[in-house]
Amino acid sequence: MKKIIALALILVLCLSLAACGAKGATLADVKKAGKMTVATSPDFPPFESLEGGKVVGIEVDIMNLIAKDLGIEIEFVQMDFDSVLIGIQAAKYDCAMSGITRDADREKNMLFTDPYYNAAQVIVVKADSAIKGKADLKDKIVSVQTGTTAESGCGDEGIQVQGYTANADAKAALTTGKVDAWVVDNLTAIQMVEEGDGLVILEEKMTEEPYAFAFAFGSEDLVAEINKSLAKLIADGTVEQIFTNYGETYAKP
Repeated sequence: MKKIIALALILVLCLSLAACGAKGATLADVKKAGKMTVATSPDFPPFESLEGGKVVGIEVDIMNLIAKDLGIEIEFVQMDFDSVLIGIQAAKYDCAMSGITRDADREKNMLFTDPYYNAAQVIVVKADSAIKGKADLKDKIVSVQTGTTAESGCGDEGIQVQGYTANADAKAALTTGKVDAWVVDNLTAIQMVEEGDGLVILEEKMTEEPYAFAFAFGSEDLVAEINKSLAKLIADGTVEQIFTNYGETYAKP
């Protein structure tokens, strides 16, 4: 038994060391492969969603233009948002995109490109709700997508949250009365509230935060090259036009 335990401990140690030694793809790596794998959770319109089984959206269009600049293809890999962040930290994928906020906590665990958009977290409630702003969320239950800054931001405010893997489920929790409010990114809120169900978006915002694309440590030269492409697309108005194409207003970071 002791030998089995010892072998098990050695195996765990080896796996831990391997994970710690994982490094992200370099520019040379993706050039050689001719593609870049991008982890995404396509339940976040207008940034990512599924259309006929295909991933489409604002970030998809931006990433495809970046890939064209690099002379490579993009392979989108679908998963829950939590898995997107875990996967990129472990360098399982080359890049991650899902309306990912660049903040100090996440920068401890992954690399980011320069921000391309300034987003906000908003509060969604039923039309007849007595909740009118952040102050009214005290002693209430708020639905959020697990692993997002909506979850951490509400936690920092001392607000009780109920996490869901998909925003569609977080929204459903509000419409069915399981929670009192739903906190989500502003453009996603606009699109999903327009679907009906008697929901409204409150004027007061929870937070404002920059979106960027995420990479594992070790991808510094790849990130630097993508930043050049991203800067060009922002400067010449291409990113703003992509937002316009989706009927959204662009907020430059």
